[in-house]
Amino acid sequence: MKISATIITYNEERNLPRAIESLRCADEIVVIDSGSSDRTVEIAEKLGARVVECPWPGYANQKNRAAEEASHDWILSIDADESLSEALEAEIWQIKKNGPRFDAYTMPRMAQYLGRWIRHSGWYPDRKVRLYHRSKARWVGEFVHESVRVEGRVGNLESNLLHFTCSSLSEHLKTMDRYTTLAAEQMLAAREKPSFARMLLDPPWTFLRTYVMKLGFLDGVEGLAIANMAALYNFVKYAKARFMSPGRP
Repeated sequence: MKISATIITYNEERNLPRAIESLRCADEIVVIDSGSSDRTVEIAEKLGARVVECPWPGYANQKNRAAEEASHDWILSIDADESLSEALEAEIWQIKKNGPRFDAYTMPRMAQYLGRWIRHSGWYPDRKVRLYHRSKARWVGEFVHESVRVEGRVGNLESNLLHFTCSSLSEHLKTMDRYTTLAAEQMLAAREKPSFARMLLDPPWTFLRTYVMKLGFLDGVEGLAIANMAALYNFVKYAKARFMSPGRP
């Protein structure tokens, strides 16, 4: 069993070294870059990755392109702001040693937010399929929140994929602006226009669900920030969808 690790990038010079250096279990590393203007490509090549330049076609399409460029059928797909924990790397080494029993594997993803590891707030365990045989799975999702669709058997790994999210609230707001636009475009493509009632009621319900029902209060002040940001995300997404709609009031 040989594994191709794939990473899609755009101006990821800060995160990329950590991601690549965690991929010692991979037999090759393929970086698909969409026109970075920083040192991303230089760093990737220096660390032994094979870089392919590709214009941006969307998240799912870019990740499928990465799988197509890989030399091996088994794909380990991570984002540039992620890395394998040592325990997860050891689990993957065991699969390579013993042979795979499934066509794809999920792994829990643990996020670091404002410097704190988040274990509640609906953020954990956040299982994702990231190791898969490319003949049995592919990425889907037109706009945002892409995921792997598997046509076969799925197993579960127990160790964490580490996700290094926003280190400041300013960074979170910047990221939110981009993702709420994509989410609004997805709503419009589905011919969905949020009602005023939904704009009014969904944000406070999101806060309550995140902070209380999903135990966000156990994540300290960072959990409070996550709950407020989740509520704001919903409001901004719906507002953008309404203002982007043809013939809007």
